[in-house]
Amino acid sequence: MEPGSDLYACAQIVERGDPERFAAAMASPVSARAVLFPLYAFNVEVSRAPWVTQEPMIARMRLQWWHDALEEIAAGGFVRRHEVVTPLAQALAGVDPAPLMAAIDAREADLDRAPFADEAALLDYLEKTSGGIAVVALIALGAPRERASAALPIARGAALARYLQAVPELEARGKLPLPDGRPEALAQLARRQLDDMPRGLRAQRRSLGAAGPALREFALARPLLEVVARDPAVVAEGRLQLSEFQRRWRLLLG
Repeated sequence: MEPGSDLYACAQIVERGDPERFAAAMASPVSARAVLFPLYAFNVEVSRAPWVTQEPMIARMRLQWWHDALEEIAAGGFVRRHEVVTPLAQALAGVDPAPLMAAIDAREADLDRAPFADEAALLDYLEKTSGGIAVVALIALGAPRERASAALPIARGAALARYLQAVPELEARGKLPLPDGRPEALAQLARRQLDDMPRGLRAQRRSLGAAGPALREFALARPLLEVVARDPAVVAEGRLQLSEFQRRWRLLLG
């Protein structure tokens, strides 16, 4: 990545806003980074949009801006010049960005400070946001659509782990993040997601060949959810994390 390039700018956005995905992308082949960094930078920018202003209308305008940019990419004609949109258009050449549009629409839920109606609504939000990024990344790197869709359970589990890590911050911002925050409910939620997630992430990554790096970002999902299943109090207390060594080792090995 050349300093000053769009791809370099995307990498910087991800490094600042999503260190785990940054580490996962940096552990991937250079060819995969040209897809992963624009997608992950897009995710950082869209996830940030509902929180950079107290005005819901302005936040919706920011989300609509990204939606419009994806429509331009989908149309295959003129695409606005932007440090993330431009390389994203190159990464998505021939790829349907509809899952990314659904991810933007799902972010509307962040404008509502009330909790999700129930567990199903929370999981749907997580699948559409994190899952949409994962599916598009896999397809853009050459995975068949069926194999890409099969990654949704682990994408949802990884998104849940990240979301539970963010609970104290969300609460500090006035959001009621969980439909049921009781420790026993969180433990059950974590166990159900663990049951749904396939094992052998590294073997799956290898079986996908050039698309495999898109799965590397999920390396922390299972160990983090296992912590919640054992000790759900870590969520409210802001202790849901692995050691720095464990985090780096798992992201490196994928």
